[in-house]
Amino acid sequence: MGSCLQGTVLDQAMWTLAHSAAEAKAMGFWAWHVDTLGWSIVLGIIFCFCFYRIAKDATTATPGKWANFLEWVFELVDKCVKESFHAKSNVVAPLALTVFCWVFLMNLMDLVPVDWLPKAAALISGDPHIFFKVVPTTDPNATFALSISVFVLIIFYSIKSKGIGGFIGELTLHPFESKNIIGKILLVLPNLLLEGVALLAKPISLALRLFGNLYAGELIFILIAMLGYWQLPAHFIWAVFHILIIILQAFIFMMLTIVYLSMATEHH
Repeated sequence: MGSCLQGTVLDQAMWTLAHSAAEAKAMGFWAWHVDTLGWSIVLGIIFCFCFYRIAKDATTATPGKWANFLEWVFELVDKCVKESFHAKSNVVAPLALTVFCWVFLMNLMDLVPVDWLPKAAALISGDPHIFFKVVPTTDPNATFALSISVFVLIIFYSIKSKGIGGFIGELTLHPFESKNIIGKILLVLPNLLLEGVALLAKPISLALRLFGNLYAGELIFILIAMLGYWQLPAHFIWAVFHILIIILQAFIFMMLTIVYLSMATEHH
């Protein structure tokens, strides 16, 4: 189902844009958040372009400031992967670098004044009430998309490393064990419940931690914007503190991704 500009629900499914919360709700589960998708794609392109240009211009001579900065980021991610991931993989390090930089850029959009880009979108679209989300990580759809992608990789590496039998065995034969075959059968269900909850908690915790911290930060920026003349100093103070949150949340998401993938490759 879709919704039209007047807020009424259409009788036939079609592509259209929601202009209110009620219209977005009427679209249901399959509604696409075009603002979140758009900014995520743009920031991903910026990340790829910047790294490509700096890598292309790299020489054996003294590197510039940006090259030094990217070298430091590479060394940081490489050190984290070597210390936390104990298997061999050509994917984990590039994945960790992508996760850290992409999440950082999405979080960084929270430092843009909350009304600038939404007002520009309203002016361009001609709709003064358009809902325009600028920070992708304040949308749970984006954070869950990231965490579900990591979850799929966890399942993939678990099966690749231990086989389907080993993966199922980890879910059904731990933490309670028995040497008796009947005892093992009886313990399958409680083990599956405990290990299943622990497995499903990984993507949920990844998504909600990132979303909760950034969404709360955005709400504080909105509240500060309501202070009138006092908003500028308050905005500056909170922005300086929020820089730490932006970097920390990107780093935590990257580290948990590495740790979860490392756990998936370990044999018990």
